[in-house]
Amino acid sequence: MMRYEENEKLADTSACAGVRADLKMCLLESDCCKKDKRTPRECLQTNLVPEECQVLRNTFFECKRSLLDNRMRFRGHKGY
Repeated sequence: MMRYEENEKLADTSACAGVRADLKMCLLESDCCKKDKRTPRECLQTNLVPEECQVLRNTFFECKRSLLDNRMRFRGHKGY
């Protein structure tokens, strides 16, 4: 999870913005992007990302899916 300074907020205020920002930073800090100079998309497609990024990717997927699920209107979104 990204560490935020006090009073610091994301510009994106959508339901899955926190998960998206964490996934983005995880991918950009991975060896695939840093050493191999690949884009985050290429790293995800070739599965060369660490376990933490894969967990964040699944969490992001679940968050986006919960936006389409009508039952989640009552339970709330899965993002943070």
